[in-house]
Amino acid sequence: MNLFGWLNDQLLRMQWLSELVTAGVSAAGLDPATRLGGSVHFFVYDVIKIFILLSVLIFAISYVQSFFPPERTRRILGGRSGIWANTLAALLGTITPFCSCSSIPIFIGFTAAGLPLAITFSFLISSPLVDLASVILLASIFNWSIALAYVAVGLVLAVVGGTLIGRAGMEDQVADFVRNVPVQDNEEAMTRAERLAFAGEQVAEIVHRVWLYVLIGVGIGAAIHNWVPANIITALLGQDNWWSVPLATVVGIPMYADIFGTLPIAEALIGKDVGLGTVLAFMMAVTALSLPSIIMLKRVVKTPLLVLFLAVVTGGILAIGILFNAITSWFI
Repeated sequence: MNLFGWLNDQLLRMQWLSELVTAGVSAAGLDPATRLGGSVHFFVYDVIKIFILLSVLIFAISYVQSFFPPERTRRILGGRSGIWANTLAALLGTITPFCSCSSIPIFIGFTAAGLPLAITFSFLISSPLVDLASVILLASIFNWSIALAYVAVGLVLAVVGGTLIGRAGMEDQVADFVRNVPVQDNEEAMTRAERLAFAGEQVAEIVHRVWLYVLIGVGIGAAIHNWVPANIITALLGQDNWWSVPLATVVGIPMYADIFGTLPIAEALIGKDVGLGTVLAFMMAVTALSLPSIIMLKRVVKTPLLVLFLAVVTGGILAIGILFNAITSWFI
């Protein structure tokens, strides 16, 4: 085995942890090959793995993020326009490990600072949908080709979505109070100790925010993986069914979770031969179109702009899902 493969298996997939959990489950008198034993193994292994990776990755990403506070991000994006500005906004969104609701205040700040809607919406779509931690976690559960494909389509959706919204000329559809929000512009340099402290605080905050969703997601994933017959999953979400992508998208919207909570469910669905596009559509709907974020966004934009946002993002998710279902064999 080459060095990269060994590192991928031991550091990302944590095969050592899987073997350790297998030994622990067996010592507890359960057979990992049975439904109950397999469910316990799936739950314990995935919970520990996700929280280890999540803590390490969020710490590293938050340290990098400390160099890009909202004030600096606004300066980077200010005065720019066109598709390259949208691309830059989408890329900057990847270093902000926020859920969709947490991205709304930054969206307000960007809009109040006079940034074009195209840029602010590219950031709003990208921030909860794609982040550096999700890339590593996706690779740890699936493989690098799926992880990179998810990031690529997420960035494309953010850039195209922001561009379409910007060209609609709906600047007057932002709530009046947003334009009057005072803009802070007091960026202060941080010392290394302050950056390390900031990174530690971000780990504590994000873990506190997502731990319940991770446990719920892993629990659902364990149930799907070990208790729900494959023929039932295939009948509902099989990639040969034309409704699988729309159904996965609709099911995902009422849920509220970070991508970290959706990964175990996605892992279980892939294990039941659900199409990659259907799984991606579900993950994107949960992270980009969660009902709480839609309710919050309604408070800062007027109905026509909200409807346009939902139509553009939903249409993009459906297109991505259908496309990737057609080319699933390329990745799995």
